[in-house]
Amino acid sequence: MPMNRLVFLVFIFLQAFAVQSQTYSIIDSRAIKMHQEGDELAKRRMYDQAIEKYKASIQREGGFLESYIKWSRILFTQKKLDEALEVVNRGEARAGKASEQIQADIGWLKMYIFLAQGAFEQAVTSFDTVDKYLTPSFRSSREYIDQRARIAYVRLVLENPLDITKERLPEPLNQFAMQYFPVLTADSKKILFTKRDGIKDFQKEDIFVSYLLDDGENWTKPAGISEIINTPYNEGTCTISADGNILIYTSCDAPDSFGSCDLYIAYRVNGKWQRPGNMGKHVNSRFWDSQPSLSADGRMLFFSSNRRGGYGGNDIWYTVRKADGSWSEAKNLGGIINTPKDEVSPFMYFNNEVLFFASNGHLGLGGLDIFLSRVIDGEFTEPENIGYPINDHRDQFSLFITAQRDYAYYTESTFQGQEIERSLLYRFKFPESVALGDKLIVTQGKVVNSKTGKAIDARLSLVSLSNDSTLYEFRADGASGEFMMLYPDKDFSGLYVEKEGYLPKIFNVDKDGLKNKDNLEISLIPIATGEEFVFENIFFDFDKHELKPESMSSLKRLYEFLITNPNANIYINGHTDNVGSTAYNEGLSLRRAEAVKDYLLGKGIKEGRAIPLGKGDREPIKPNDTAENRAFNRRITISIQ
Repeated sequence: MPMNRLVFLVFIFLQAFAVQSQTYSIIDSRAIKMHQEGDELAKRRMYDQAIEKYKASIQREGGFLESYIKWSRILFTQKKLDEALEVVNRGEARAGKASEQIQADIGWLKMYIFLAQGAFEQAVTSFDTVDKYLTPSFRSSREYIDQRARIAYVRLVLENPLDITKERLPEPLNQFAMQYFPVLTADSKKILFTKRDGIKDFQKEDIFVSYLLDDGENWTKPAGISEIINTPYNEGTCTISADGNILIYTSCDAPDSFGSCDLYIAYRVNGKWQRPGNMGKHVNSRFWDSQPSLSADGRMLFFSSNRRGGYGGNDIWYTVRKADGSWSEAKNLGGIINTPKDEVSPFMYFNNEVLFFASNGHLGLGGLDIFLSRVIDGEFTEPENIGYPINDHRDQFSLFITAQRDYAYYTESTFQGQEIERSLLYRFKFPESVALGDKLIVTQGKVVNSKTGKAIDARLSLVSLSNDSTLYEFRADGASGEFMMLYPDKDFSGLYVEKEGYLPKIFNVDKDGLKNKDNLEISLIPIATGEEFVFENIFFDFDKHELKPESMSSLKRLYEFLITNPNANIYINGHTDNVGSTAYNEGLSLRRAEAVKDYLLGKGIKEGRAIPLGKGDREPIKPNDTAENRAFNRRITISIQ
């Protein structure tokens, strides 16, 4: 645990100080003997007995400063921070004109105690006070360099705190002894979390869900997500796609697991969760695999694992969903993110541009801090500490920020001694000063058969037309046809709606006004002779017929349509506005249709399956009375032969 790591570091440091010190601050041999007996007991981790020896040495010689220090150090090791501070203060009160070695021992220990308490201003003061007593050799040590950097960071965050107010989620949430790792769907109307009734072995984990009521403030009584998902084993720390149709979660000690904890996946089809399955050997290992975070479209999964091949401790790993639905072999996210210590609790924000994670290996305030790394040109940037007071002296993890950027949800725990007593769900308004990249667009609606009105489980792909990269993929529900797409507000993108046996529907997001649109009904036409669709996102320069590079996304999909539907043959119909003569427009439109045909032939489509036609300005779909309408009339359409 991070706190134990802190204890270990200070223990090693003070042991080093003790080795350097060959003499004591007193000369009473009996008191020194008791102190040395305490040291031997402490080495054997018999801490309570060691404390009694240190107490006895102090009772015999009240100015025995080394015994105060060792006693306080053990209390610190036991996480009894208030008692540790009280004891070292008693020693400091008797220090008087103690040696610089003793002053360094006391000041450095107090700095650690203040950091562990979250008393950051006092920690800075202690560092400044003790710094002058430290030897040149210690100042060159890794221990000193790390703590100096940490104190410098503490100074910085104290000068620039974030303005946040934490609030506990209302009842009937937080009704259990423990609830943690909250995640929400993109509309923020459904919250999932891990529920546990206590920390005993028989008190297992389950995934629970609650729904936001119409008042926008209160939640339904939480219930288990599904009997097919929650089992007699432990299920928890889950992630869900933006539309709520893909669930990935952790299950521990299940019969089909590869290791102690594995990742499992379940799909919601026609409104019902299907039987989950182990994500397989490409994702899971013989080690601990947990804390998944799924990208908004469900194509990339981040998780934490302590498997071999990492940088040390727990690392962040990732896997990508392939075209056939399987998952690629998991890869380590690399040394920019991962350190020799622990990186856990990843959360990829909805726009796929910012990764949040918890770490005690990057510069922070203590324990696990939350960091963010931005994705720029496909590469992760150097992690940034998200700041104070989101981060403090305690462990922070399981941060989840809504798609609307209004709230961040997290878990806060209380402790009884060294054990968690209760874990509760909290939230705070997410500060606007922390940049999250492109704002998000929501498009909601349903896909239906144009002839029957029945729902279609079509695939919806959002593509950047500038570089032909697929930004997001979603699927409409097979029972209702409903879909929800959440994607960054990027210029020049196309939406492709496809289903085998149907003509594709192609949109230009900006031109067709799809941004933040509700109740969009997309009708797919079954393939039949004479049926036609607009072949959107085919671009030519003015009065030219050469295809522009931005046309590649649509051209590739037309090729894939012909491959997927080998019995379908098409006409490529070129259309223009009414600017220019009729004869010229027919020639231009034919040359543009022929450019599309040439692309298909170059990809291997047989002659005769794609016949170009130039229709010029004879079939406008809008009056040619405005520039906008003329733009709609300049088009390519595809019809079935």
